Amino acid sequence: MYAYELHHLRSTELIRKAEHERLAREALRLRRAARREATERSTEGAATEEHTSRFRRHRHPRAA
Repeated sequence: MYAYELHHLRSTELIRKAEHERLAREALRLRRAARREATERSTEGAATEEHTSRFRRHRHPRAA
């Protein structure tokens, strides 16, 4: 009977951990989706611009 109770407790704990991990993954997925949606909304009205420009680099070659 003791082994059965231990097995039941372990099984319950594993189920609880799995549910917690599922909820954490779902929350992360929702946050990413909300961030993606906010980014899309902010770029709809504005023209898309690069963060950096290739032409802003210094044109002088490095000294050898």
